[in-house]
Amino acid sequence: MERRIEKMLEKWKNSSGRKPLILQGARQVGKTYTTLQFGKKYYKNVAYFNMENKNIASIFEIDLNPQRIIDNLSYITNQTITAGETLIFFDEIQNSERALTSLKYFNEMANEYHIIAAGSLLGVFVNREKYSFPVGKVDMQTMYPMNFEEFLMALGQDFLIKEIKVSYYKNTALPSIIHDKAMDFYKKYITIGGMPAVINEYMSNDDMNLVLTVQNNINTAYIADMAKHATPNTTTKIMAAYNSIPAQLAKDNRKFQYRIIKSGARAYEYETPIDWLRTSGIIEKCIKAAEGKGPLTAYADYNCFKVYITDIGLLCSKFGVPYNAILYNAKAFEDFKGPLTENYVAASLAIKGYSLYYWESNGIAEVDFLIQDDMGNIIPIEVKSSENVKSKSLNQYISKYKPPYAIRVSTKNFGFENNIKSVPLYAVFLI
Repeated sequence: MERRIEKMLEKWKNSSGRKPLILQGARQVGKTYTTLQFGKKYYKNVAYFNMENKNIASIFEIDLNPQRIIDNLSYITNQTITAGETLIFFDEIQNSERALTSLKYFNEMANEYHIIAAGSLLGVFVNREKYSFPVGKVDMQTMYPMNFEEFLMALGQDFLIKEIKVSYYKNTALPSIIHDKAMDFYKKYITIGGMPAVINEYMSNDDMNLVLTVQNNINTAYIADMAKHATPNTTTKIMAAYNSIPAQLAKDNRKFQYRIIKSGARAYEYETPIDWLRTSGIIEKCIKAAEGKGPLTAYADYNCFKVYITDIGLLCSKFGVPYNAILYNAKAFEDFKGPLTENYVAASLAIKGYSLYYWESNGIAEVDFLIQDDMGNIIPIEVKSSENVKSKSLNQYISKYKPPYAIRVSTKNFGFENNIKSVPLYAVFLI
């Protein structure tokens, strides 16, 4: 399956200022597969090393001389590692502190070698004091689940992608039959999500029961990681925080509340568990902005935030929402459409590299997301799960801050009216 991140990897390969690249992200987002496919496409050979193998990790314990390390790795794999022609891939690098530190020396003394290191729990590990992270000596890139565009690409819907892009940039409506087709694919994506293994299962068997099994296996793997890499007490709190997310989103006010995790819970008890989930790539935080002005970081209220799961399919499986309930708009799950839609938009914006913020005015008005464009403009984004697009909150925000334009995401077709750009749910990947 083609991934958009490949274009970034190609730029990294050809960059004159290239450094060893660290590719981080949650488990199962496709880091290993994508890197190996990239290596096969752009290099003569790939030298793959999994740092969970203690024998390989021991090579870094002697010293961190790059040439000695290369010679040792070449010997044990019985393949020639050639600068510029071989992609060296250190997988699960968080399991070897010394291998992580060695990237500094490769950058300083042997930068002719092309190195990618991947880590699923890298953010968790590097926060530990024992780790000497090669600050300034590596390039960093976060990998996310496949977004809706990549989902369509995997299903061979290149024509639909092209038509969506034309309508997005011209603000012209798609023919209703194509719009309806795109909405059907969007509904499928909501329940399947962007995990490559889940999408592959769907493409192979078209059996939603098997899809759900793969999603549950991924959730189980996340829980296993919590138990493996945190103390028992912290693990319990991480799991409690993670399991509370559906209930947090189901509230009318989706601001994260510690009392939802446990009666009487306090922020200081769960700050570390929430940070564990964030640095492991499982969740994204959306911070309240006190003002709709730039830069948003200057107006951030970090005590008020929302939490979203980075893969919408995993959230849907945690809700226990049946596939057909989404596909056929079952009334029994009408109340969950809002939370699922908002989470989908949040994840889509995070994949595009936006930091997530929302705006609230004294509990009276609220705009779901604020993004900052390349010119520093703050653009408000309102999310609707249906065609009902009336909103006093967005109008209040526009009246107060007068943004260059606003975005309304809903099931409605493309358009531009009253300085509000209408974006269908299936086109969020273009924002």
